[in-house]
Amino acid sequence: MHAGLPEQIVDDFQQGRLSRRQLVSRLMGLGAALATFKGTAWAQSADEPGADDASRATFQATGLDHIALDVTDVGHSRDFYQRHLGLRVIRGTGDDSSFMGADRDFFLTLFRADMPKLNHYCYAIEHYDPADAVERLTAAGLQPRRTDNRVYFPDPDGLTVQVAGG
Repeated sequence: MHAGLPEQIVDDFQQGRLSRRQLVSRLMGLGAALATFKGTAWAQSADEPGADDASRATFQATGLDHIALDVTDVGHSRDFYQRHLGLRVIRGTGDDSSFMGADRDFFLTLFRADMPKLNHYCYAIEHYDPADAVERLTAAGLQPRRTDNRVYFPDPDGLTVQVAGG
């Protein structure tokens, strides 16, 4: 998998080369691909025998947990995702936010904003603890931000990544 693929997908969306539907679909596919590699040599955990120092990851992602989008009209976007992707409202039927899902494994969050863009995307990780996540990210030289039990950090292009329990 190309290291810059998530960034390229988001850049394509921000440049208007992808629709919101295509953005969600491609990021979901990326998460599914990552989950497929779980337990393989490619995604070997740092705790497993044979994992060398260079291949030790800060976390082991188990899949894409959710994607959050900033949208100009939450109701219009909510209708779009219900009609075209069959997502149902989990919570939030107002004008400021809506949480939508198709099953227990993934959800989409819509936040009202002046400009449409990717707000953040979140990977599920094993053995999630927010204090530990902040410590690991700081040790890795990143700049995590914690809000309650949510931990966010920037990727190399400044996109916001979140980690959560898997």
